[in-house]
Amino acid sequence: MGTSDMARIVQKFGGTSVADMARIKAVAATVKRELDDGNEVAVVLSAMAGVTDQLVGYAAEAGGAHYSSECDAVLATGEQVTAGLVALSLQEMGIQARSWLGWQIPIRTDGVYGKARIEKIEIEALEQCLGAGEVSVVAGFQGLGPDGRITTLGRGGTDTTAVALAAALGAERCDIYTDVEGVYTSDPRIVAKARKLEKITYEEMLEMASLGAKVLQTRAVELAMKSGQRLHVRSSYSDAPGTLVVDEDEIVEQEIVSGIAYSRDEAKITLVQVADKPGVAAAIFGPLADASINVDMIVQNVSADGKTTDLTFTVAKGDLERAVETVESNKKKLQYKNLISDSDVVKVSVIGVGMRSHAGIAQRMFKALAEKGINIQVISTSEIKISVLIAEEYTELALRALHSAYGLDVE
Repeated sequence: MGTSDMARIVQKFGGTSVADMARIKAVAATVKRELDDGNEVAVVLSAMAGVTDQLVGYAAEAGGAHYSSECDAVLATGEQVTAGLVALSLQEMGIQARSWLGWQIPIRTDGVYGKARIEKIEIEALEQCLGAGEVSVVAGFQGLGPDGRITTLGRGGTDTTAVALAAALGAERCDIYTDVEGVYTSDPRIVAKARKLEKITYEEMLEMASLGAKVLQTRAVELAMKSGQRLHVRSSYSDAPGTLVVDEDEIVEQEIVSGIAYSRDEAKITLVQVADKPGVAAAIFGPLADASINVDMIVQNVSADGKTTDLTFTVAKGDLERAVETVESNKKKLQYKNLISDSDVVKVSVIGVGMRSHAGIAQRMFKALAEKGINIQVISTSEIKISVLIAEEYTELALRALHSAYGLDVE
């Protein structure tokens, strides 16, 4: 690095932020602001909103329904376009800039097409470029496989590129520009009193991301956590400060609960009167694992006679049909009476690292839901999260009630 007050910043812009030429010019202006502050800047871009889906459609129509090197050759073009356009826009403003594709840097990945993992980023060329005061405009979502072919990193891969690049370059922070102003205590579209968090820990962000808070992809958060890379989630439409995602030690005044999240991507299966004997759970969940069906929550109730049990578990909505088929094909072995499935359910979770040191968090959740007459179907807990499964029609009511119960409402 040059002077002492110069920082190295990685900025990531998502699809809506580069959706058209007007937005791309706005991105260039945002980059210029950072440069004017005397910082070195590398920019990581997604394809224009909707373009990747369109390319997936073309590849599928051509017969490339499965992940393959040719599919990736098609998919990686979206980011090539935006990288070139942003570099052009910066040059037009009199700023030195150049575009870099994944293979040019190179960003080396494994050979799993369609969802490759980054193994190493060779930063020598980029270092030179940044050191000379040039903006590096990097195409996100793509890399170079072991066989010299283009790979793509899977959904949300541009976040992963940005975090991995920031870590490799030793960036002071990685700014994730998006269409919201930061990370909120709950979904602001449902909970009007939700407020923006100034800081959140990696672990809490990970829980929120895995529960469908669309701000950051889980892989990117995991990567940031591993490398200790500070993230800053902020809006590409305003200058307001966003939310910093940091290590737990950086947060002095820890809120007990930092967010209430929900996921509609849940479906419930109940097996009625399963024989209550060793090996039954393995016989149910083994075949589901073999079918790559992820089971999330599990609850078991022993029936009155003590000989049988009712077993309820949840899977992703998209896996429900396959899960039911998998279980039913083993009905003889499992000897259950009948199977009930329900996809009109939602998982609501209370998240906060403060739970480790505070008692009574779960009790407050159950009480708040009971007061609204909302029945809890399944409960699961982890060190920093309590999740309940409820009927989907109560989603909004539950979120608002819990948000108030934990004192998160904006005054």
